[in-house]
Amino acid sequence: MVGPGPGGGAPLENANPLIYRRSGERPVTAREEDDELPDSIDDREIFDILPGGEGRAGPRAGGPGPLGRRCRAGQVGAAPFRSAFLNAAHLIRSINDPEHPLTLEELNVVEQVRVKVNDAESTVAVEFTPTIPHCSMATLIGLSIKVKLIRSLPERFKLDVHITPGTHASEHAVNKQLADKERVAAALENSHLLEVVNQCLSARS
Repeated sequence: MVGPGPGGGAPLENANPLIYRRSGERPVTAREEDDELPDSIDDREIFDILPGGEGRAGPRAGGPGPLGRRCRAGQVGAAPFRSAFLNAAHLIRSINDPEHPLTLEELNVVEQVRVKVNDAESTVAVEFTPTIPHCSMATLIGLSIKVKLIRSLPERFKLDVHITPGTHASEHAVNKQLADKERVAAALENSHLLEVVNQCLSARS
């Protein structure tokens, strides 16, 4: 079944997607509240960071984002980062779907169990699951996830954003595009595409 798109535009590919319950806000641990203790980045922090602003520094192009001030455990400067970190934005769970007035979490496109972080090796891997096997928005969704991570994480992190294996007809082609730094950079030079990505990353009213 296909319905009209937003604002009466093109038909939606998946007019009646399954909607999943949002998980609650993640609890803040005593360790995170203790400014004297080092705190590493982990999968739950990639999936869900406490609500708030994007951070004064803004996107990584002009400086580190909300996670940009994080230091390795034991390094000087780790404690000042924490208060900024605890006021940072949600990361991937609150990204908006390109077609529906729902978040990627509400459509089960992203799940915390599909986020893998190795802070010691500076790697972040995120699998996302399109709602239908022929979703034409898969590349845009993956690009939005990758841009959010690029803007939010320290530059030391190597990012891997890819489709959950077996869930999309063109997963290999989409994954290849998302893994190509030059193609991602070129895509973000397209003002129209960048506007769409920014809409996916903007806070819903």
